Amino acid sequence: MQEQATAAWVGHLNQVRLDALLERLTKQDVNLSDALTHIDEALQKIDLEVVATNRGGTKGMHGFIAEVAEVGVGNARARVVGAEAVYEWVNDNGPVDLLRGGQAIQQKFVAAGGRLGLGAIAEHLERYPSFVADGGRYQIPADHYEVIRTLHAMPREEAGKLVSGAADGPSFRDWKRVHAFFATNELDIDALEASTLDYKDVQRGVYGASLEAEEDSLRRTDRKLRDRARAESGPSLREGAQATLVAAAIEGGSTFAFAVIAKRRQGTKLADFTAEDWKEIGDRSGIAFAKGGVRGAGVYAITNMIPTSDAVASLIVTAAISVAEQAHKLRSGEITEAQFLENAEYVCLESAVGALSALVGQVLIPVPLLGAVIGTTIGSVMYRAAASSLDRREAELIAAFRDEQIQLDAHLAAEHQQLLEHIGVSTARYIEVLDLAFSPDLGVALQGSIALAAHVGVAADQILDTEDKTLSYFVD
Repeated sequence: MQEQATAAWVGHLNQVRLDALLERLTKQDVNLSDALTHIDEALQKIDLEVVATNRGGTKGMHGFIAEVAEVGVGNARARVVGAEAVYEWVNDNGPVDLLRGGQAIQQKFVAAGGRLGLGAIAEHLERYPSFVADGGRYQIPADHYEVIRTLHAMPREEAGKLVSGAADGPSFRDWKRVHAFFATNELDIDALEASTLDYKDVQRGVYGASLEAEEDSLRRTDRKLRDRARAESGPSLREGAQATLVAAAIEGGSTFAFAVIAKRRQGTKLADFTAEDWKEIGDRSGIAFAKGGVRGAGVYAITNMIPTSDAVASLIVTAAISVAEQAHKLRSGEITEAQFLENAEYVCLESAVGALSALVGQVLIPVPLLGAVIGTTIGSVMYRAAASSLDRREAELIAAFRDEQIQLDAHLAAEHQQLLEHIGVSTARYIEVLDLAFSPDLGVALQGSIALAAHVGVAADQILDTEDKTLSYFVD
């Protein structure tokens, strides 16, 4: 009984971990879907409300594209990791372009004049001098922000080495502009922040590719999060130690209780227990504690290394421990070789009965530990009652049945392996055909779609694989 209680406990630990993983992956499905929806909505809004209406004209359209794109990208990046979408497009041509969780943001995607948008910020500050004091922030292209931050932190001695008018990097003139801006406006550089996009990413004719690249980035982030969830939900030394200690406590504690009860049933009062009685109980409990620890660790390792149920894993570990005990008795001369073989068969069969009983009990009583314990108890009682009444002929029948089961197991194992190989080949072929069906090359995709339809069992006369069939389907 204790053996299957241990197995049920380990199985419960594994199931809790698996349920948590499935819950995380299900939530991540929703997160990714929401994130991609934010990008699609931003792309549609830019197409319909900015480009189609020529909002901002040739020189100012990219500013409105940047505002919508920032909302879409910012919300998508938040949602893909499970956070709430906090960006909102104000869209009123006022002092605030975006709201992020209630914080006002003014965007300045300006390259004119070579001032990296600082001139536009100065003009905005002149019109709304309390904007930053009221909690507002200025957002500029990521590449502009990086240059400004670098020049702001650069000492004058180093800046003097910059080449004036350099086309491939900032110049000394740029350094003076940056420092003059912050000195004149008394603005802290932390009032500026980087956009999620560079200046070039929001230009007309480019923003579509930029948002598609963002979708690819979101999918990569999603894969990393899923890989992390799988890694964190895997077996661990800490959980293995927990399984070992709890299993040891279950078996050690139950053995102690049963030993005390057995003494009481013999008529000995608890107050009359002698030192020898307590020593005997302690020895039996200590051995059970050690066995429980070994069993818990073994079942945890087996169930997490190979696809095996907790009941079967317990059977394997319990049988191994029992056979090891019989081997020790054989080496010490307590039993003969014939007795060793007979006892080994008995303990293995008894372990199998216990595992089967636990499985049945868990199905009928789907409560962790309880179903396995009740099933094991009933199964063990029935098995021992039946075993004591078997005569020689019935024992021979059982032996013959066992041999048949061994042969059947071997046959089923071979069929199982063949089925796995067939499934592997079929799956590989299906994926190959599926890749062709969704190829960006229309010709390849058409042939792939024909092959996919045939692969999944569509009748040949219903597949549009010729021009005549296609015309007849759509025209006739």
